[in-house]
Amino acid sequence: MIALQYRFCLTALAALAVTLSADHAWAQQPPGKEVALSKQDRADMIAKLETLVETKYVFPEQGKQIKAGIAKAWDGGTFAGADNGASFSMALTQNLRQISSDRHFLVSYDPEFTEDVVNQEVIKPEDMAHMRSEAAGLAYGIEKLQRLPGNVGYIELRGFGPTEIVGPAYDAAMALLGGTDALIIDLRRNGGGDPSSVAYWMSHFFPSGNEKHLNDIYDRNDDSTRQYWTVASVTPRYDKPVTVLISPRTFSGGEECAYDFQTQKRALIVGETSGGGAHPVNAYSLGHGFVVNLPTGRAINPITKTDWEGVGVKPDVKVAAADALWPAYQDLLRGLLKTSKDPEIRESVQHALSFAEKKEFESPRYSAPH
Repeated sequence: MIALQYRFCLTALAALAVTLSADHAWAQQPPGKEVALSKQDRADMIAKLETLVETKYVFPEQGKQIKAGIAKAWDGGTFAGADNGASFSMALTQNLRQISSDRHFLVSYDPEFTEDVVNQEVIKPEDMAHMRSEAAGLAYGIEKLQRLPGNVGYIELRGFGPTEIVGPAYDAAMALLGGTDALIIDLRRNGGGDPSSVAYWMSHFFPSGNEKHLNDIYDRNDDSTRQYWTVASVTPRYDKPVTVLISPRTFSGGEECAYDFQTQKRALIVGETSGGGAHPVNAYSLGHGFVVNLPTGRAINPITKTDWEGVGVKPDVKVAAADALWPAYQDLLRGLLKTSKDPEIRESVQHALSFAEKKEFESPRYSAPH
């Protein structure tokens, strides 16, 4: 289990870095790494990949079908013109996703990757220090945190890094937002990460003593199922209205977060249907410096007994993702108007709503008061 947690740490940090730095998953490749590949190099990697998908892919029968699809593509010359690292990894990623309809498949170039590091039992201090430094440089995945007019909180989460690293940042963010009367969580650009961190984040939104069973993950490698629950020790707790924004770019752990909120009936989901990726991955070497992220597990929600793979999370309120903030914000403000009895608060909320209905915020004033 320690090794599995370490793999999640590395995968979560990689997912966080990629989602913040690029729009395309295969952009993990370092710029300019046009490594020349001979036909034999590519044949070797194809053979290794075929073995991996047959023996490791989460669904054994589908793994056999994916293997056959890869062989057919190779024999048919699909990769004939992909004779360098960039074009080959992109072509192979696209082909895997087309054959399997599983968007978690990813082939990338990482000459420093070794499976020994991923599977080591204990995280070395220097590795942990490096992960902490990288996560801090990414603001722990917290893109934006703001108190909107009308005392509505807003936080954009771009990814879920390793729990032991990002957990304190989540606590601090919720401490800052704790005095707001409603909250918007923006997952529209969230590409996923560590499921333990999703559970840690979700823990802030349920009363202490009322811990929730959020998700299970089955892993084919050791035929095990791991449960994910809210964490009893997490503070502070937030008991006010929550709205979550999603988009087709919301993926993997970002989708799990939205799905957990939805199935637990803790938040309203607004936006467009998410990307549809519910299969956790492990990373394997293909040789020649190339790595494949291969789905070896699947999520199982304890309430629905299924997941969002291939179908995405369906919003409760369907609106264009790019415009989703405004109807969500307006709805929360109207809700606050209905529940607030304080005349000053109602006046402030009504003032904020008058601007929100025009899809704008009041311009700040910088002139000296008279």
